[in-house]
Amino acid sequence: MNDHARVSDWRPRADIDLDALRANVRALLERTTGGARLMAVVKADAYGHGMLPCARAAREAGAAWLGTATPEEALALRAAGDTGPVLCWVWTPGGPWREAVEAGVDVSVSAGWALEAAAAAGRAAGRPARVHLKADTGLGRNGSPPAEWPGLVAAARAAEEAGAVRVTGLWSHFACADEPGHPSIARQQAAFSWALEEAERAGLVPEVRHLANSPATLTLPESHYDLVRTGVAVYGLSPSPEIGAPEDFGLRPVMTLRAPLAAVKRVPGGHGVSYGHHYTTPGETTLALIAAGYADGVPRHASGTGPVLVAGKWRTVAGRVAMDQFVVDLGGDTAAAGDEAVLFGPGDGGEPTAEDWARACGTIGYEIVTRVGPRVPRVYHGERPWETWTGTPPGPGAEPGERPRETA
Repeated sequence: MNDHARVSDWRPRADIDLDALRANVRALLERTTGGARLMAVVKADAYGHGMLPCARAAREAGAAWLGTATPEEALALRAAGDTGPVLCWVWTPGGPWREAVEAGVDVSVSAGWALEAAAAAGRAAGRPARVHLKADTGLGRNGSPPAEWPGLVAAARAAEEAGAVRVTGLWSHFACADEPGHPSIARQQAAFSWALEEAERAGLVPEVRHLANSPATLTLPESHYDLVRTGVAVYGLSPSPEIGAPEDFGLRPVMTLRAPLAAVKRVPGGHGVSYGHHYTTPGETTLALIAAGYADGVPRHASGTGPVLVAGKWRTVAGRVAMDQFVVDLGGDTAAAGDEAVLFGPGDGGEPTAEDWARACGTIGYEIVTRVGPRVPRVYHGERPWETWTGTPPGPGAEPGERPRETA
Protein backbone atom coordinates (compact mmCIF):
# COMPACT_ATOMS: atom_id res chain seq x y z
CA MET A 1 0.00 0.00 0.00
CA ASN A 2 1.51 3.33 -1.08
CA ASP A 3 1.33 6.34 1.21
CA HIS A 4 -0.26 8.41 -1.55
CA ALA A 5 -3.11 5.88 -1.74
CA ARG A 6 -4.16 6.57 1.83
CA VAL A 7 -6.79 9.14 2.78
CA SER A 8 -5.38 11.62 5.30
CA ASP A 9 -8.72 12.08 7.05
CA TRP A 10 -10.90 9.35 8.49
CA ARG A 11 -13.96 10.76 6.74
CA PRO A 12 -14.76 10.97 3.04
CA ARG A 13 -13.77 14.16 1.26
CA ALA A 14 -14.48 15.95 -1.99
CA ASP A 15 -11.46 17.41 -3.75
CA ILE A 16 -12.41 20.50 -5.76
CA ASP A 17 -10.06 21.48 -8.61
CA LEU A 18 -10.53 25.23 -9.02
CA ASP A 19 -8.00 25.37 -11.84
CA ALA A 20 -10.24 22.97 -13.76
CA LEU A 21 -13.22 25.22 -13.05
CA ARG A 22 -11.36 28.26 -14.36
CA ALA A 23 -10.38 26.34 -17.48
CA ASN A 24 -14.00 25.25 -17.97
CA VAL A 25 -15.20 28.85 -17.81
CA ARG A 26 -12.61 29.89 -20.37
CA ALA A 27 -13.55 26.96 -22.64
CA LEU A 28 -17.22 27.94 -22.45
CA LEU A 29 -16.42 31.58 -23.20
CA GLU A 30 -14.61 30.45 -26.32
CA ARG A 31 -17.83 28.81 -27.51
CA THR A 32 -20.02 31.88 -27.05
CA THR A 33 -20.96 33.88 -30.13
CA GLY A 34 -21.81 37.47 -30.94
CA GLY A 35 -20.01 38.90 -27.95
CA ALA A 36 -22.28 37.13 -25.47
CA ARG A 37 -21.09 37.20 -21.88
CA LEU A 38 -21.21 34.26 -19.49
CA MET A 39 -23.14 33.67 -16.28
CA ALA A 40 -21.74 31.02 -13.96
CA VAL A 41 -24.64 29.46 -12.08
CA VAL A 42 -23.63 28.83 -8.46
CA LYS A 43 -26.96 27.73 -7.01
CA ALA A 44 -27.22 24.73 -4.67
CA ASP A 45 -23.78 25.47 -3.18
CA ALA A 46 -22.31 25.56 -6.69
CA TYR A 47 -23.84 22.18 -7.54
CA GLY A 48 -22.32 20.77 -4.38
CA HIS A 49 -18.84 22.14 -5.04
CA GLY A 50 -18.92 25.09 -2.61
CA MET A 51 -20.45 28.40 -3.68
CA LEU A 52 -17.97 31.03 -2.56
CA PRO A 53 -14.70 29.45 -3.76
CA CYS A 54 -16.31 28.46 -7.05
CA ALA A 55 -17.88 31.88 -7.55
CA ARG A 56 -14.53 33.56 -6.97
CA ALA A 57 -12.79 31.23 -9.42
CA ALA A 58 -15.50 31.73 -12.05
CA ARG A 59 -15.29 35.51 -11.76
CA GLU A 60 -11.52 35.34 -12.07
CA ALA A 61 -11.81 33.27 -15.26
CA GLY A 62 -14.15 35.75 -16.91
CA ALA A 63 -17.70 35.06 -15.76
CA ALA A 64 -19.40 38.45 -15.97
CA TRP A 65 -22.51 37.28 -14.10
CA LEU A 66 -23.34 34.87 -11.31
CA GLY A 67 -26.70 33.10 -11.07
CA THR A 68 -28.49 31.78 -8.00
CA ALA A 69 -31.82 30.16 -7.32
CA THR A 70 -32.62 31.50 -3.86
CA PRO A 71 -32.32 35.02 -2.48
CA GLU A 72 -30.27 33.68 0.42
CA GLU A 73 -27.63 32.46 -2.03
CA ALA A 74 -27.47 35.84 -3.77
CA LEU A 75 -27.24 37.73 -0.50
CA ALA A 76 -24.46 35.41 0.69
CA LEU A 77 -22.46 36.39 -2.38
CA ARG A 78 -22.91 40.04 -1.53
CA ALA A 79 -22.00 39.41 2.12
CA ALA A 80 -18.77 37.78 0.92
CA GLY A 81 -17.86 40.93 -1.01
CA ASP A 82 -18.99 40.26 -4.56
CA THR A 83 -20.18 43.43 -6.31
CA GLY A 84 -20.65 42.13 -9.84
CA PRO A 85 -23.91 41.29 -11.60
CA VAL A 86 -25.94 38.60 -9.80
CA LEU A 87 -29.33 37.28 -10.87
CA CYS A 88 -31.65 35.39 -8.49
CA TRP A 89 -34.68 33.67 -10.02
CA VAL A 90 -36.75 31.68 -7.51
CA TRP A 91 -38.97 34.12 -5.62
CA THR A 92 -42.07 33.61 -3.52
CA PRO A 93 -44.42 36.08 -1.84
CA GLY A 94 -42.88 37.49 1.31
CA GLY A 95 -39.31 36.94 0.15
CA PRO A 96 -36.50 39.38 1.00
CA TRP A 97 -37.23 41.67 -1.95
CA ARG A 98 -36.04 44.86 -0.30
CA GLU A 99 -32.81 43.26 0.94
CA ALA A 100 -32.06 42.08 -2.59
CA VAL A 101 -32.77 45.50 -4.09
CA GLU A 102 -30.58 47.21 -1.52
CA ALA A 103 -27.80 44.70 -2.28
CA GLY A 104 -27.98 45.39 -6.01
CA VAL A 105 -29.18 41.86 -6.83
CA ASP A 106 -31.14 41.48 -10.05
CA VAL A 107 -34.45 39.71 -9.41
CA SER A 108 -36.53 37.62 -11.78
CA VAL A 109 -40.19 38.49 -12.29
CA SER A 110 -42.73 36.20 -13.96
CA ALA A 111 -46.09 37.60 -12.86
CA GLY A 112 -47.86 40.76 -11.80
CA TRP A 113 -47.63 40.02 -8.07
CA ALA A 114 -43.85 39.67 -8.32
CA LEU A 115 -43.55 42.92 -10.29
CA GLU A 116 -45.57 44.66 -7.59
CA ALA A 117 -43.34 43.17 -4.87
CA ALA A 118 -40.19 44.30 -6.70
CA ALA A 119 -41.60 47.78 -7.29
CA ALA A 120 -42.61 48.11 -3.63
CA ALA A 121 -39.11 47.05 -2.61
CA GLY A 122 -37.63 49.61 -4.97
CA ARG A 123 -39.74 52.40 -3.53
CA ALA A 124 -38.89 51.35 0.04
CA ALA A 125 -35.17 51.13 -0.76
CA GLY A 126 -35.14 54.45 -2.56
CA ARG A 127 -33.60 52.91 -5.68
CA PRO A 128 -35.10 51.06 -8.65
CA ALA A 129 -35.34 47.30 -8.36
CA ARG A 130 -33.27 45.63 -11.08
CA VAL A 131 -35.68 43.23 -12.77
CA HIS A 132 -35.38 40.46 -15.35
CA LEU A 133 -38.76 39.60 -16.87
CA LYS A 134 -39.06 35.89 -17.59
CA ALA A 135 -41.25 34.51 -20.38
CA ASP A 136 -42.57 30.96 -20.33
CA THR A 137 -41.72 29.88 -23.87
CA GLY A 138 -42.60 26.25 -23.30
CA LEU A 139 -40.88 24.88 -20.20
CA GLY A 140 -44.04 25.19 -18.15
CA ARG A 141 -42.40 26.13 -14.86
CA ASN A 142 -41.88 29.76 -13.91
CA GLY A 143 -42.26 32.51 -16.47
CA SER A 144 -45.15 34.57 -17.79
CA PRO A 145 -47.39 32.66 -20.22
CA PRO A 146 -47.84 34.26 -23.66
CA ALA A 147 -51.39 35.43 -22.89
CA GLU A 148 -50.12 37.47 -19.92
CA TRP A 149 -46.82 38.67 -21.38
CA PRO A 150 -48.05 41.87 -23.15
CA GLY A 151 -49.69 43.01 -19.92
CA LEU A 152 -46.59 42.22 -17.86
CA VAL A 153 -44.19 44.14 -20.11
CA ALA A 154 -46.57 47.11 -20.24
CA ALA A 155 -46.83 47.15 -16.45
CA ALA A 156 -43.06 46.86 -16.14
CA ARG A 157 -42.58 49.82 -18.46
CA ALA A 158 -45.02 51.86 -16.36
CA ALA A 159 -43.10 50.90 -13.21
CA GLU A 160 -39.90 52.00 -14.93
CA GLU A 161 -41.39 55.38 -15.76
CA ALA A 162 -42.42 55.71 -12.12
CA GLY A 163 -38.83 55.02 -11.04
CA ALA A 164 -39.68 51.88 -9.04
CA VAL A 165 -37.98 49.31 -11.27
CA ARG A 166 -35.45 49.08 -14.04
CA VAL A 167 -35.89 46.22 -16.50
CA THR A 168 -32.35 45.00 -16.93
CA GLY A 169 -33.07 41.61 -18.51
CA LEU A 170 -35.49 39.57 -20.59
CA TRP A 171 -35.13 35.81 -20.43
CA SER A 172 -36.48 32.30 -20.72
CA HIS A 173 -35.27 28.73 -20.29
CA PHE A 174 -35.12 25.72 -22.62
CA ALA A 175 -36.91 22.49 -21.79
CA CYS A 176 -35.09 20.08 -24.11
CA ALA A 177 -31.86 21.70 -25.29
CA ASP A 178 -30.07 18.60 -24.01
CA GLU A 179 -31.91 16.56 -26.68
CA PRO A 180 -30.52 17.71 -30.04
CA GLY A 181 -33.21 18.12 -32.67
CA HIS A 182 -36.12 18.07 -30.24
CA PRO A 183 -39.01 19.96 -31.89
CA SER A 184 -39.60 22.09 -28.78
CA ILE A 185 -36.26 23.85 -29.29
CA ALA A 186 -37.32 25.70 -32.43
CA ARG A 187 -40.73 26.46 -30.94
CA GLN A 188 -39.15 28.01 -27.85
CA GLN A 189 -36.75 30.08 -29.92
CA ALA A 190 -39.66 31.46 -31.94
CA ALA A 191 -41.65 32.16 -28.77
CA PHE A 192 -38.71 34.00 -27.23
CA SER A 193 -38.28 36.13 -30.36
CA TRP A 194 -41.95 37.09 -30.10
CA ALA A 195 -41.55 37.92 -26.40
CA LEU A 196 -38.61 40.19 -27.18
CA GLU A 197 -40.60 41.97 -29.87
CA GLU A 198 -43.50 42.55 -27.48
CA ALA A 199 -41.12 43.97 -24.89
CA GLU A 200 -39.58 46.28 -27.45
CA ARG A 201 -43.03 47.49 -28.51
CA ALA A 202 -43.72 48.28 -24.86
CA GLY A 203 -40.60 50.47 -24.80
CA LEU A 204 -38.30 48.22 -22.77
CA VAL A 205 -34.56 48.35 -23.48
CA PRO A 206 -32.86 45.64 -21.37
CA GLU A 207 -29.16 45.30 -20.69
CA VAL A 208 -29.20 41.58 -21.48
CA ARG A 209 -31.41 39.06 -23.23
CA HIS A 210 -30.70 35.44 -22.35
CA LEU A 211 -32.07 32.02 -23.24
CA ALA A 212 -29.16 29.57 -23.48
CA ASN A 213 -28.40 27.12 -20.65
CA SER A 214 -25.39 24.76 -20.63
CA PRO A 215 -26.52 22.49 -23.48
CA ALA A 216 -27.64 25.43 -25.62
CA THR A 217 -24.34 27.17 -24.97
CA LEU A 218 -22.55 24.11 -26.33
CA THR A 219 -24.80 23.31 -29.30
CA LEU A 220 -27.10 26.26 -30.22
CA PRO A 221 -25.02 29.37 -30.99
CA GLU A 222 -28.08 31.13 -32.41
CA SER A 223 -29.55 31.16 -28.88
CA HIS A 224 -26.67 33.00 -27.21
CA TYR A 225 -28.06 36.57 -27.46
CA ASP A 226 -26.26 38.80 -24.92
CA LEU A 227 -25.64 36.26 -22.15
CA VAL A 228 -25.41 32.50 -21.68
CA ARG A 229 -26.24 30.80 -18.38
CA THR A 230 -23.86 27.91 -17.76
CA GLY A 231 -24.47 25.66 -14.79
CA VAL A 232 -23.33 22.05 -14.80
CA ALA A 233 -20.82 22.67 -17.62
CA VAL A 234 -18.88 25.06 -15.37
CA TYR A 235 -18.21 22.09 -13.10
CA GLY A 236 -16.96 19.97 -15.99
CA LEU A 237 -19.98 17.71 -16.47
CA SER A 238 -21.75 17.26 -19.76
CA PRO A 239 -25.40 18.34 -19.60
CA SER A 240 -26.30 15.24 -21.58
CA PRO A 241 -24.38 12.22 -22.90
CA GLU A 242 -26.36 12.70 -26.13
CA ILE A 243 -24.56 15.92 -26.93
CA GLY A 244 -21.09 14.67 -25.95
CA ALA A 245 -18.74 13.84 -23.12
CA PRO A 246 -17.00 16.62 -21.17
CA GLU A 247 -13.76 16.17 -23.09
CA ASP A 248 -15.63 16.74 -26.37
CA PHE A 249 -16.13 20.34 -25.26
CA GLY A 250 -12.80 20.90 -23.54
CA LEU A 251 -14.31 20.46 -20.07
CA ARG A 252 -12.89 18.66 -17.06
CA PRO A 253 -14.87 17.45 -14.02
CA VAL A 254 -14.03 19.57 -10.99
CA MET A 255 -15.00 17.22 -8.13
CA THR A 256 -13.33 14.00 -7.02
CA LEU A 257 -15.09 12.11 -4.22
CA ARG A 258 -12.86 9.90 -2.07
CA ALA A 259 -13.38 7.82 1.06
CA PRO A 260 -11.16 5.60 3.22
CA LEU A 261 -11.59 1.91 3.76
CA ALA A 262 -12.82 1.51 7.33
CA ALA A 263 -12.26 -2.24 7.48
CA VAL A 264 -11.02 -5.13 5.33
CA LYS A 265 -11.75 -8.76 6.21
CA ARG A 266 -11.93 -12.28 4.80
CA VAL A 267 -15.30 -14.00 4.89
CA PRO A 268 -16.50 -17.43 3.74
CA GLY A 269 -18.79 -18.15 0.83
CA GLY A 270 -22.49 -17.60 1.46
CA HIS A 271 -21.87 -14.69 3.81
CA GLY A 272 -24.64 -12.05 3.77
CA VAL A 273 -23.64 -8.44 3.18
CA SER A 274 -25.47 -5.35 4.52
CA TYR A 275 -29.16 -4.91 5.26
CA GLY A 276 -31.54 -7.45 3.80
CA HIS A 277 -28.73 -9.71 2.56
CA HIS A 278 -29.41 -8.69 -1.03
CA TYR A 279 -25.84 -9.76 -1.70
CA THR A 280 -24.19 -12.95 -0.45
CA THR A 281 -20.61 -13.84 -1.22
CA PRO A 282 -20.28 -16.45 -3.99
CA GLY A 283 -17.22 -17.96 -2.31
CA GLU A 284 -14.48 -17.12 0.13
CA THR A 285 -13.55 -13.53 -0.51
CA THR A 286 -12.33 -10.21 0.89
CA LEU A 287 -14.81 -7.51 1.78
CA ALA A 288 -13.86 -3.85 2.11
CA LEU A 289 -16.00 -1.40 4.08
CA ILE A 290 -16.05 2.16 2.70
CA ALA A 291 -16.75 4.96 5.16
CA ALA A 292 -19.42 6.81 3.15
CA GLY A 293 -23.15 6.32 2.82
CA TYR A 294 -26.36 7.98 1.80
CA ALA A 295 -25.95 10.61 4.53
CA ASP A 296 -22.85 11.67 2.62
CA GLY A 297 -24.66 11.69 -0.72
CA VAL A 298 -23.96 8.15 -1.94
CA PRO A 299 -27.27 7.22 -3.57
CA ARG A 300 -29.10 4.32 -1.95
CA HIS A 301 -30.21 3.52 -5.51
CA ALA A 302 -26.56 2.62 -6.13
CA SER A 303 -27.00 -0.51 -4.02
CA GLY A 304 -25.64 -3.38 -6.09
CA THR A 305 -24.70 -1.11 -9.01
CA GLY A 306 -22.47 1.81 -8.00
CA PRO A 307 -18.87 1.69 -9.33
CA VAL A 308 -15.86 2.38 -7.09
CA LEU A 309 -12.11 2.28 -7.71
CA VAL A 310 -10.45 0.24 -4.95
CA ALA A 311 -6.99 -1.39 -5.08
CA GLY A 312 -6.54 -0.37 -8.70
CA LYS A 313 -9.75 -1.91 -10.05
CA TRP A 314 -13.38 -0.98 -10.51
CA ARG A 315 -15.60 -2.65 -7.93
CA THR A 316 -19.35 -2.60 -7.53
CA VAL A 317 -21.28 -1.78 -4.37
CA ALA A 318 -22.12 -5.12 -2.74
CA GLY A 319 -25.54 -5.08 -1.13
CA ARG A 320 -27.34 -2.06 0.19
CA VAL A 321 -25.80 1.36 0.73
CA ALA A 322 -26.32 2.26 4.39
CA MET A 323 -26.44 5.70 5.97
CA ASP A 324 -22.73 5.93 6.72
CA GLN A 325 -21.03 3.06 4.87
CA PHE A 326 -21.17 0.48 2.12
CA VAL A 327 -19.26 -2.64 1.14
CA VAL A 328 -17.41 -3.79 -1.96
CA ASP A 329 -16.24 -7.33 -2.70
CA LEU A 330 -12.52 -7.42 -3.57
CA GLY A 331 -12.52 -11.06 -4.63
CA GLY A 332 -8.96 -12.33 -4.45
CA ASP A 333 -7.39 -8.88 -4.19
CA THR A 334 -5.97 -7.35 -1.04
CA ALA A 335 -6.24 -3.95 0.62
CA ALA A 336 -5.92 -2.49 4.11
CA ALA A 337 -7.91 -0.19 6.35
CA GLY A 338 -7.07 3.41 5.47
CA ASP A 339 -6.56 2.72 1.79
CA GLU A 340 -8.35 5.04 -0.57
CA ALA A 341 -11.53 4.35 -2.48
CA VAL A 342 -12.40 6.77 -5.28
CA LEU A 343 -16.08 6.95 -6.02
CA PHE A 344 -15.85 9.36 -8.93
CA GLY A 345 -13.60 11.97 -10.48
CA PRO A 346 -12.43 13.14 -13.92
CA GLY A 347 -11.79 9.54 -14.96
CA ASP A 348 -8.23 9.95 -16.21
CA GLY A 349 -6.87 8.06 -13.20
CA GLY A 350 -9.01 5.04 -13.96
CA GLU A 351 -11.75 6.04 -11.53
CA PRO A 352 -15.45 6.17 -12.40
CA THR A 353 -17.00 9.51 -13.28
CA ALA A 354 -20.15 11.17 -11.99
CA GLU A 355 -21.77 10.13 -15.28
CA ASP A 356 -20.89 6.49 -14.55
CA TRP A 357 -22.70 6.85 -11.23
CA ALA A 358 -25.63 8.53 -12.94
CA ARG A 359 -26.00 5.61 -15.33
CA ALA A 360 -25.74 3.14 -12.46
CA CYS A 361 -28.50 4.94 -10.56
CA GLY A 362 -30.77 5.87 -13.44
CA THR A 363 -30.33 9.60 -12.87
CA ILE A 364 -28.22 12.50 -14.17
CA GLY A 365 -24.76 13.72 -13.26
CA TYR A 366 -26.21 16.94 -11.82
CA GLU A 367 -27.82 14.96 -9.00
CA ILE A 368 -24.71 12.92 -8.24
CA VAL A 369 -22.52 15.96 -7.47
CA THR A 370 -25.25 18.13 -5.95
CA ARG A 371 -26.31 15.52 -3.40
CA VAL A 372 -22.83 15.19 -1.82
CA GLY A 373 -23.71 16.07 1.76
CA PRO A 374 -22.50 18.89 3.99
CA ARG A 375 -20.62 16.57 6.34
CA VAL A 376 -18.23 15.75 3.48
CA PRO A 377 -15.46 18.37 3.66
CA ARG A 378 -14.53 20.13 0.43
CA VAL A 379 -10.77 20.41 -0.07
CA TYR A 380 -9.94 23.17 -2.56
CA HIS A 381 -6.99 22.94 -4.89
CA GLY A 382 -5.84 25.97 -6.85
CA GLU A 383 -7.50 28.44 -4.48
CA ARG A 384 -5.87 31.85 -4.69
CA PRO A 385 -5.78 34.31 -1.80
CA TRP A 386 -7.91 37.38 -2.39
CA GLU A 387 -7.90 40.27 0.08
CA THR A 388 -11.21 41.30 -1.44
CA TRP A 389 -13.20 39.91 -4.29
CA THR A 390 -15.42 41.77 -6.66
CA GLY A 391 -17.10 41.02 -9.90
CA THR A 392 -17.40 43.47 -12.76
CA PRO A 393 -16.59 46.86 -11.21
CA PRO A 394 -19.52 49.28 -10.92
CA GLY A 395 -19.48 52.28 -13.21
CA PRO A 396 -18.55 55.77 -12.01
CA GLY A 397 -20.97 56.95 -9.36
CA ALA A 398 -22.82 53.64 -9.29
CA GLU A 399 -23.82 51.98 -6.05
CA PRO A 400 -22.49 48.47 -5.33
CA GLY A 401 -23.98 46.00 -7.74
CA GLU A 402 -24.97 48.55 -10.37
CA ARG A 403 -23.58 48.76 -13.89
CA PRO A 404 -23.83 51.42 -16.59
CA ARG A 405 -26.96 50.89 -18.68
CA GLU A 406 -26.45 49.10 -21.97
CA THR A 407 -28.59 48.53 -25.01
CA ALA A 408 -29.46 45.00 -26.07
